[in-house]
Amino acid sequence: MSENIVTLPILGMTCANCSAAVERSIRKEPGVKSVSVNLSTEKATVETDAGIGTMKLIDRVRRAGYDVALGEALFLVEGLSDNNDAILIEKRLSETPGVLKAVVNLSSGSVRIEFLPTSINTGGLEAVLRGLGFKTSETGSSEDAEAVARKKELVQQRHYLITGLIFTIPLFLLSMSGDFGLLPDFLAHADWVKWVMFALATPVQFYVGWGFYTGAWKSLRNKSANMDVLVAMGASAAYFYSLPILFGLFEGHVYFETAAVIITLIKLGKFLEARAKGQTSESIKKLMGLRSKTARVIRNEIEIEIPVDDVVIGDVIIVRPGEKIPVDGEVLEGSSSVDESMLTGESMPVNKKRGDTVVGASLNKNGLLKMEATQVGKDTVLAQIIRLVEEAQASKAPIQRVVDKISSIFVPAVIGVAIITFLGWYFLGKMPVNSDVNLFTYALIKMVAVLVIACPCAMGLATPTAVMVGTGKGAEFGLLIKSSEALEGAGHINTVVLDKTGTITRGKPEVTDIVSIKSSMSENDLLQITASVEKGSEHPLGEAILTEAGRRELNLFEPEDFNSFSGSGVEASINGVKVLVGNTRLLDEKGLVIKPEIISQREKLQKEGKTVVIVAVDQEVTGLVARADALKPDSSQAISDLMALGIEVVMLTGDNIQTAQAVADSVGIKNIRADVLPGDKSAEIARLQKMGKVVAMVGDGINDAPALAKSDVGIAIGTGTDVAIASAPVVLVGGSLSGVPRSIRLSRRVLNTIHQNLF
Repeated sequence: MSENIVTLPILGMTCANCSAAVERSIRKEPGVKSVSVNLSTEKATVETDAGIGTMKLIDRVRRAGYDVALGEALFLVEGLSDNNDAILIEKRLSETPGVLKAVVNLSSGSVRIEFLPTSINTGGLEAVLRGLGFKTSETGSSEDAEAVARKKELVQQRHYLITGLIFTIPLFLLSMSGDFGLLPDFLAHADWVKWVMFALATPVQFYVGWGFYTGAWKSLRNKSANMDVLVAMGASAAYFYSLPILFGLFEGHVYFETAAVIITLIKLGKFLEARAKGQTSESIKKLMGLRSKTARVIRNEIEIEIPVDDVVIGDVIIVRPGEKIPVDGEVLEGSSSVDESMLTGESMPVNKKRGDTVVGASLNKNGLLKMEATQVGKDTVLAQIIRLVEEAQASKAPIQRVVDKISSIFVPAVIGVAIITFLGWYFLGKMPVNSDVNLFTYALIKMVAVLVIACPCAMGLATPTAVMVGTGKGAEFGLLIKSSEALEGAGHINTVVLDKTGTITRGKPEVTDIVSIKSSMSENDLLQITASVEKGSEHPLGEAILTEAGRRELNLFEPEDFNSFSGSGVEASINGVKVLVGNTRLLDEKGLVIKPEIISQREKLQKEGKTVVIVAVDQEVTGLVARADALKPDSSQAISDLMALGIEVVMLTGDNIQTAQAVADSVGIKNIRADVLPGDKSAEIARLQKMGKVVAMVGDGINDAPALAKSDVGIAIGTGTDVAIASAPVVLVGGSLSGVPRSIRLSRRVLNTIHQNLF
């Protein structure tokens, strides 16, 4: 049976026990595969069998005592002619994922839609209506229904806090003044003062604090106990103990101010918590804010400006200097430098010309670009990054699962400790000297202190809030962290294994040396004839030689009788002359003699980390061509930073030991594994893990994918292959190696924050 994933934005959760209660309630619905509730994002991710209605899941949340943030949109629809149109609209909308209810009003020409904002937005609803052939205009609805619901919740918490402060502050001052003898005797011992205190405390107890009672009841009804139970018990003990004294049933001190202060302080915490939870998602909002709102497209040979959501694949788009690129695409005409720092974290603009790909939300700096849209909507790079970051924030780190288990038994344990505290003090305790309260009251005060101070709220928020901030900050720095497990795991890394080509180096070989042995043949002549042979080759070295010939604007000849020798080189006829381009093995097979001075020159170049081919024309060795894969500008600094973090760095490459050693020496790596076949890379990772090392693998190629998957934390270079990126839980969007130490530092800071929060 096919499966369906629904995300529900939950309202009213305050602690880990709340999220556990929601999980338990949803899990009871037949057909639910899995549930994960994140307290900091206040979202429930539910995997179900296809066919389970979203309303059933919402009902489960409501039965647990919480609610779901829903959106409502009102559209005016042009061209509604009869009831058949209304039935068609309601039917099509009801079949749309995320739509809960749709009602068409023929007399007013409008449709009112209730929807789940995490599944669909007003733009998507409008697209459905337009797809049915109706013109629409939205009226009176919010663009971000979930944000409106969250804001409403924050406003409500602020209202309760202010109300509580209005009554609690004078009550507290009145009580403390009496306790410290600051009131005259006729006031300090007057019965009516107690009634004033009662009048001030009661609105706080049953208006400001009513949510604690309802929350406690719902929690207990669902066979669990949350923070509301503790607060309700603590405040009620102080309030209801004071009532018999107020009515003169026995003598004693009233504790109305204690009940009011407990509730108001907890409301202050709830307000700060609600505000903090709103701020933790700022990074996602920043990413969403990067999107261009409109695009300038050419349709029917006319340039028009349309909403970016209306752009379709194949549209030709004009992007002027200073404008954001609206969607992912390919440059058709023009050249410019493009600032991609908002996605990659790299500050240097990237030059773009015809045939290059451009990414939506990047900034066109100085040239006019004409581009073709290749990815739109949810398929753009930015949209995928936002989706992956949201998934990472919704996932639970291993440490969070432990916290959830502790929180589930925390409240019952606290209640038990509170009862033991009361009984211990009442039956075994001794009153302090000169105390003005009886032993029962003193024991009750101790019990209330245990109930109120031991609050699991911070425990529940400690991990997910830190994870949210960590993954969000990572996205801003060009680090795409796909799961909270990866974020936590990166903090434990003690060994980093680096692929060479495309990771430490650029992955784009360049010709570095052209050595002509014959005085009659210039460098350009040697390069021209070599590049002409390589026209028939697909080897990376051949591409580097052709690129250099193109840079020097050399005219190439057409090769004839082309032959390729796997692992050795190529041969062809150029203007009737046989030309060989290859290594010593090929020349030995062809019976050519290589002079000692040529061999020594070749070895010298190889020691510099360069790959060398020998060129022979008409059975005579005429020169050498060397190429090297240049280091990325920040590789040395990144590796130095890793070592400064106390991390062992290992280079793993399929290249020969001489080239590998030269690259390793240039960046300061001591530990090298060369001549490693693609299939053996994951075995090398396993060998390190058996030695007790926590290993991160950093790579960019298809051959790195098994090793990335095998490692404790796989880190893919974002400029690499799709397979490598898919295999790794961490992606360096810009391809810069400096993201590796940055991700480890970020992870360690997040872990430190979590541990501090829990402590």
